Amino acid sequence: MPNAHEIAAFLAREFPQTKCTVVAAGGRAATVRHEVGAAELRPGGTVAGPVLMAVADVALYVAILAEIGIVPLTVTTGLTINFLRKPVGSAAIIGECRLLKLGRSLAVGEVSLYSEGLDEVVAHVVGTYSIPRHAGTS
Repeated sequence: MPNAHEIAAFLAREFPQTKCTVVAAGGRAATVRHEVGAAELRPGGTVAGPVLMAVADVALYVAILAEIGIVPLTVTTGLTINFLRKPVGSAAIIGECRLLKLGRSLAVGEVSLYSEGLDEVVAHVVGTYSIPRHAGTS
């Protein structure tokens, strides 16, 4: 299965718009990091919700690809986010994903989002991905 470096290279090639970097991948888990700048902030100096959703989505995708291989057409079918507290506008967002289910056609995972350097979760996400029929799972 691909390692974190191989998945990061795939993301850079296929999703050049993402600002997420892969920190770790494997063991039915993944960690990604998103540097926060002025473009990611909303009024009040906090990180915008769509940025948090994107970080969670990438973390889920990375965790799944680390288990099934680089299967580009694995796609999000559902994403639910609970915003728990205000993220720090001057800190990167860290997404830690853990896969709850990895089947032949669906994967379900949860992501905890943090402001880098702080222990409290700023958002909790549950997501479901559809895996193409021709993809193998491990």
